[in-house]
Amino acid sequence: MIRLLAFMLLLTPLFTFAAEPGFKPLFDGKTLNGWKGDPRLWKVEDGVIVGSTEGVKIDHNTFLIYEPRPFSNFILKVDVKLRNHNSGIQFRSEELPDYVVRGYQADMAEGNWWGGVYEEKGTRGVMVNGWKGKAETVVRNNDWNEVEIRCDGPKIDIFINGLHTATLTDSAKLSGIIAFQLHQGPPMEARFRNIRIKTLP
Repeated sequence: MIRLLAFMLLLTPLFTFAAEPGFKPLFDGKTLNGWKGDPRLWKVEDGVIVGSTEGVKIDHNTFLIYEPRPFSNFILKVDVKLRNHNSGIQFRSEELPDYVVRGYQADMAEGNWWGGVYEEKGTRGVMVNGWKGKAETVVRNNDWNEVEIRCDGPKIDIFINGLHTATLTDSAKLSGIIAFQLHQGPPMEARFRNIRIKTLP
């Protein structure tokens, strides 16, 4: 019985996907196959993608990039645990040299910025602030939080732990890559799991 329970726990992520019709995982839970980034900064640990700048000095924001394909209309769900500083999830974005990414970002920072939309390496900066009175009411500091990004045509919606925190209508970029950020500055760590996507017509 104990062995059976242990086996069921190992399969829990698969059951999660099965409970969400149409969603497909972007991470196999074991390797970084399909992803590319600075190998000094990214690894897989206990079924989780871990990005850390501990002991490594970076001179610009750097990203782990999902490379098999770009996405246009979709629902993306990711569980994130942030240990200090700043991270984010890029979507409908553009890859630049040296693991740099430009475009829309579902931003997140220690005690701030969760739930909004930011333009990474653009001119518009914070496009929607979803923190004040919204994400700040549901974010669990130093714990797992579910980030949901919905893109359908020019409309973008962000949800944090099920709470709708931001809406943006913008047609500057209607398709692009997905990536995870490690921010330049103090040593930091960000963890990502249960990465799954549902493409929309």
